[in-house]
Amino acid sequence: MPSENGHQTEKKEVESNDYNPFEHRKIEKPNSDIRTLANLVKASLGSGLLAIPLAFSNSGWGLGIIGTTVIAFVCTHSVQIFVEISQACCKVERKPILSYSETCEAAFANGPKHARRFASAARIFSEFSLLCTYLGVACIFTVLIADSIKQILDTYAPAYILAVEYYCLILLVPLCMLVQIRHLKFLAPLSLIANVLLIITFFICLYYILKDGFTISDKKVVGDLTRFPAFLSTVIFAMEGIGVVMPIANQMKKPQHFLGCPGVLSIAMTLVAVLYGTLGALGYFKYGDVLRGSITLNLPIDDWPAICAKCFIAVSIFFTYPLHYYVVVDLLTKYLQPRVKENYRSIFQVVLRSLIVIFCAGIAVALPFLEQIINIVGSLFYSLLGLIIPAIIHTVFHFQNLGRFYWILWKNILIVLFGTACLISGCTVTVFDIIDKLNSKTE
Repeated sequence: MPSENGHQTEKKEVESNDYNPFEHRKIEKPNSDIRTLANLVKASLGSGLLAIPLAFSNSGWGLGIIGTTVIAFVCTHSVQIFVEISQACCKVERKPILSYSETCEAAFANGPKHARRFASAARIFSEFSLLCTYLGVACIFTVLIADSIKQILDTYAPAYILAVEYYCLILLVPLCMLVQIRHLKFLAPLSLIANVLLIITFFICLYYILKDGFTISDKKVVGDLTRFPAFLSTVIFAMEGIGVVMPIANQMKKPQHFLGCPGVLSIAMTLVAVLYGTLGALGYFKYGDVLRGSITLNLPIDDWPAICAKCFIAVSIFFTYPLHYYVVVDLLTKYLQPRVKENYRSIFQVVLRSLIVIFCAGIAVALPFLEQIINIVGSLFYSLLGLIIPAIIHTVFHFQNLGRFYWILWKNILIVLFGTACLISGCTVTVFDIIDKLNSKTE
């Protein structure tokens, strides 16, 4: 697939060879490899880990293990090619750092001539997708924390039983205070604590799964195929963290350690895939089709280890909230803060961060359905951000050299088709699930 701009592209590549973006990065508070790994693992775990057993109940354990492995590989590959393109665009543009949306714009701007007019549109579309995705994640975290708190208080303070919507509102004050942390460096210790609590919760869940044994014979190897889109949506939501990956990678002290084998990305995603496959299969073997949006909600409410797990997951997700929230604030600050006088920018940040929390809590109150919100965010937004957009960007940037027999093109077409199928099927199944939930509430 030859290009009419081959000579111009070769010239840009030669000019970019003498520019190392890593040497020109001036980061106020860079993160070490360990801190980067902690942030990356936390970005890919969170509520997704505990929702995986429910995904396996939709797919069956055999198909679930295979599907989780395949999706882990595809998601890791998509993140890797996107980061590679970002670093290559930094060289071509002679800029030290490019964000997710800036990478999309630069890839089109340095792609084939007929694609360059879409550069601004690519940036705007990617920013809109990022904004919607992480607003959705914030809603999920709000509902998950509220559900965990409600389950404990309903048992131990039965005189004050409240609907989950009220707990979403109560969370407004602590969340508004937490999101005022403005540097990823200061979020890293919270992420480390959250990771430790999540791992402890993971082992507590394993303890209850293995405590009295479980049966496999009555569990489906392959589940109802009409529910398979729900499995895809949950696993993609759980695996993907690409919107957070770019800020994390760009804040590294040694960004050259992010890719490669073993690199920070490969180590993090291998750990994530093993945890998902293990808890997903074992959780389904134990609880079968009665699984809820988070496996911690299936644990007994009268044992101290189970109570600790419910508390730990609430605290862990609470500490994770500002890490995902960082993407939303970063985007809105980019467009809104320049319009604010410099004297008022600190106040502006406080108000903006609080208003976003209030907005997400409002959505959570309106639709407090954990499983369905996870599926809609996974199928619609993460399919776009984590699969479709990286494949398109990779194809556009390498349009001059798509490999032998155009294997890069065919590979990326398969990823786009897979992402599109996940998007359409997942959204369809989830919308019908939400309608059923709303109808059952009104009856």
